[in-house]
Amino acid sequence: MSTTDAVRFWDGVYADRPRVIDPQPNVLLAETVSTLPPGDALDLGCGDGGDALWLARRGWQITAVDISVVAVERLAGLARSHGLGDRVVAERHDLRQSFPQGRFDLICAHYLHTPFDLDRKTVLRRAAHALRPGGRLLVVDHGSTAPWSWNQDPDPRYPTPSEVAAGMNLNPVTWTVERADAPRRIATGPGGRTAEVTDHVLLIRRTA
Repeated sequence: MSTTDAVRFWDGVYADRPRVIDPQPNVLLAETVSTLPPGDALDLGCGDGGDALWLARRGWQITAVDISVVAVERLAGLARSHGLGDRVVAERHDLRQSFPQGRFDLICAHYLHTPFDLDRKTVLRRAAHALRPGGRLLVVDHGSTAPWSWNQDPDPRYPTPSEVAAGMNLNPVTWTVERADAPRRIATGPGGRTAEVTDHVLLIRRTA
């Protein structure tokens, strides 16, 4: 399907959600990054913007991207309203066609899933190459289907973190897998609904 179809779909997803004034970060981002010194970060698929705002409050400079114009414009407005406009740059990218410029100390890809064609292996490999030495790539994928997910495929296939890492085909001399596991947690969805979900967590560090 075309970029126009993908933009229309994701604009609809975000436009249908209530506007969030203070979106919260993903739990695994806060868990992983809280002890790291701030630097330059890239948020792939920024969505409501909770991760970008959380990082900016902690001194990070953020480039936050999404295919949705609605998501990008909302985040830019939220950053300004929270006094973080100088720390957050929101850009629209279709990662099938373009990738943000720059080198980063942290790159996050939380739930970078889509019903449209996306060569995730290439996107994540490109992200790994955009890290500075010592930088980390945090990939958090769904390992189960939440009741409120847009994807209610009755027979989903969720690649393991090790499979995702193998698909990136990175040289182990230059990149090290620091974490690859599947923790469970109680998640809260729209309207306060809760459910147990499984996350697939992959953390890769560029060592050279």
